[in-house]
Amino acid sequence: MGIVEGKPLKLRTTVTGKLTALDVKNAKEPGLYGDGGGLWLRVQANGTKTWAFRYKLGKAREMGLGPLHTFSLAEARDRARNARQLLKDGKDPIEVNRDILAAAKADKAKAITFKECAERYIETHKSGWKNAKHLYQWKATLKTYAYPVLGDEPVNKVNTALVLKVIEPLWSSKTETASRLRGRIEKILDWARVRGHRQGENPARLKGHIENALPKLSDVRKIEHHPALPYAKAGAFMADLRKQSGIASRALEFTVLTTVRTNEALGAKWPEIDLEKALWIIPPERMKGRKSKAVEHRVPLSKQAVAVLKGLKKLGDDAFVFPGASEGKPLSNMAMLEVLRRMGHGEFSVHGFRSTFRDWASEQTAFPREVCEMALAHTIKNKAEAAYRRGDLLDKRAKLMGAWADYLDKVQKVTGNNVLQLAMALA
Repeated sequence: MGIVEGKPLKLRTTVTGKLTALDVKNAKEPGLYGDGGGLWLRVQANGTKTWAFRYKLGKAREMGLGPLHTFSLAEARDRARNARQLLKDGKDPIEVNRDILAAAKADKAKAITFKECAERYIETHKSGWKNAKHLYQWKATLKTYAYPVLGDEPVNKVNTALVLKVIEPLWSSKTETASRLRGRIEKILDWARVRGHRQGENPARLKGHIENALPKLSDVRKIEHHPALPYAKAGAFMADLRKQSGIASRALEFTVLTTVRTNEALGAKWPEIDLEKALWIIPPERMKGRKSKAVEHRVPLSKQAVAVLKGLKKLGDDAFVFPGASEGKPLSNMAMLEVLRRMGHGEFSVHGFRSTFRDWASEQTAFPREVCEMALAHTIKNKAEAAYRRGDLLDKRAKLMGAWADYLDKVQKVTGNNVLQLAMALA
C-alpha cells in the first residue's frame, strides 16, 4: 500500500479491493490511498479520513462519499460501485446526487406542518392588520379550534375531510366563529400553495366546495349582538367613568360621546379635529369599508366631547389624540376594555355603546331614523336611497349628538321598568 498523489486513477482500471480494513486503519500520512475502481481514502493533515470517488467525464471530477467514521470500507466500495454504474449509463454521479438532494429538500419543504405555515402567514401579514385585537383573534381561533386537528399535519396532506373536521362542529353553534376560521384556514393554505408547500385546489374554499357539505350560512347564522349597557344606566356609568383617571378612560368617554367605532376613535389625530368649529373629520381610509368604498365621516362634537379633548395633552401637531405606550402608536383597543373591566362592567363591549345610543335615540327621541343611522356612519343598504343621498345631515346630527351628551350628563333613576323619559321635543 502506498500514498498516491497527483492524477486520479483512470476509470478503465478494473482492479479493485487494493485496500484492507487494516490498511485503512493504519493509514496515518496525509494523502490519497487508492482502493481501485475510482475509490480513494483521503487522509487529512489533522488525521480525518474521508472517502472520495474520482473519475473523468470530459474533465477530472471528484465526488465525496462520506467520512470513514460513518462509512466503512465495504460501504464505501458499494457507493463507488453505484457511481460506476451511473457512469456506465452515461450519467454524472455528482449531478445525480445533486438532483436527489434537491428533491429531498423540496419534499422536506413541502412537509412543513399546518401550524408552521399558519405562524409564518401571521408573521408575514400582521404588520398590515389594523389592530392587536385582530392578531389576537387569529392566534386564538387557530389555537383553540384548528391546531388540535390540523396543527401537526403536513400542510400538503390537509384535505377537505380534515377541514370539515374543524369547521363542522362549529357551523351551527358558533357560526360566525366557524365562518371566520374557515376563511383563515383558506388563506393559510393559499399561502402554503404559493410558497410551494402544497399543490392543488384549496380544500377550505367555500364557493363550490365546502358550502356543498354544510348548511347554508344564511340558514344557521344567528345575529350576534355586541353586549350593550341599557341606556337608562348610561348616565350613572358616565358619572363613574369621569372619576376614572388615565388616557384610556378619556378615550372611552370620547368614544361613547361621539358613538364612533373603537378603531376610529383610537386612530384620531389632532389635524383631523377643529375645536373651534366643534368638528372632527375622519378620513376615508380609517372608516369601515376602507379605501374602496368608504368616504370621510364628519363628526359633530358636543360641548362635552370638546371638553374631553381640551383636557388632553397635545404631544405634537400630527400626534394621536389618544397615544399608546409606544412612541408613534395609538392606544391599544384593549385598553378601553380594561377600563370597563376595572369599573365592573366587563360583560359589556365598547362597540355596544353604539347600540346603547341607537336604542336611546329610537325610544327616547323623535329624531328621524336616517339622522340616527348617519350618526353611526352606517351604510345605506337601499341602493335607490343611497343614489339620491348627497348630504350628511351635519346640522341635524349636531343637535342629536348634543342631546345624547346632555342625556349622559344625567343620572337616571330606574325603578323596575319605569325609566325617566326624555321629552320628545329634543328633536
